[in-house]
Amino acid sequence: MDFIAIGDTVVDEFINLKEAQVNCDSNNEACTITMRWGDKIPYESAEVVVAVGNAANAAVSAARLGLSTGFISNVGKDKFGEEIIAALAREGMDTGYIQVNDGIPTNHHYALSYEAERTILIRHEAYPYHLPAALPPPKWMYLSSVAEHTESFHDELAAWLTAHPETKLTFQPGTFQMKMGKERLAPLYAVTEVVAVNKEEAERILELGETDIRELLQKMRALGPNIALITDGPNGAYAYDGTTMLKVPRYPDPRSPINRTGAGDAMTSTFSVALTLGKSLEEALLWGPVNSMSVIQHVGAQKGLLSRDALLKFIADAPAEYRADPI
Repeated sequence: MDFIAIGDTVVDEFINLKEAQVNCDSNNEACTITMRWGDKIPYESAEVVVAVGNAANAAVSAARLGLSTGFISNVGKDKFGEEIIAALAREGMDTGYIQVNDGIPTNHHYALSYEAERTILIRHEAYPYHLPAALPPPKWMYLSSVAEHTESFHDELAAWLTAHPETKLTFQPGTFQMKMGKERLAPLYAVTEVVAVNKEEAERILELGETDIRELLQKMRALGPNIALITDGPNGAYAYDGTTMLKVPRYPDPRSPINRTGAGDAMTSTFSVALTLGKSLEEALLWGPVNSMSVIQHVGAQKGLLSRDALLKFIADAPAEYRADPI
């Protein structure tokens, strides 16, 4: 198998708000959203999207880009669990590693959407995470969000990767993994090929304030991974492999974004797929923003994920300024 993603999968319920106010600081950052307290607030629409979550999004991305793909995850023995497995099977991936849990419900998140941004209310159920017995080593693994109290699973994965150096890992830390701290996850970082975060997450993991992107790339790579990938919203994305430090701008949006959910997952997974296919660091960095651009033109994290032919056409048609440059 080419690619196995590991992490929680969820049902996302998007609630598109009609009345809200966004308040930002003088730098147009540190934004909050406010609504009237104790009132009835109208909303535009609601949409339920199944089989999402960081790792699930990555698995779908890899499958659509043509890799043989599997997914290690957990669902509840309920309607949403059945729908998740069916949806992922329709993408052509191996769902045999998804554990169905009796007595634990399927993860269900709520996304409050307003204009092009969203705030997500999350709850990760306490599933029993373990690697499948006699797991055939894939070319690439992709680990992202899992629930709290899964420290032992991360140790298990680090030991497995040490025993199977032919498998490379992309680690996209989720909320609870960042909370564990870089010291607790040191054994996993040591066997990671790519660590992928946004700029704010890098500063949080490294316990730093506002920091120059070059320093962040160097310090994230110093945790152990061979490659550090950092995204910075409208400023683009950056990668460093110990020798080359590159920046790529955002791929131009064909129209105003509809919803930014899943943009980071699309970037990181597509970058990882390109590396799995033997592409260079520069090529992989050019691939990622194309899928991000497509995803944010739709509601949900997967609807806009591209086939490989469609992605390559966008790259072929890219403006001259869309290139990876040294920084």
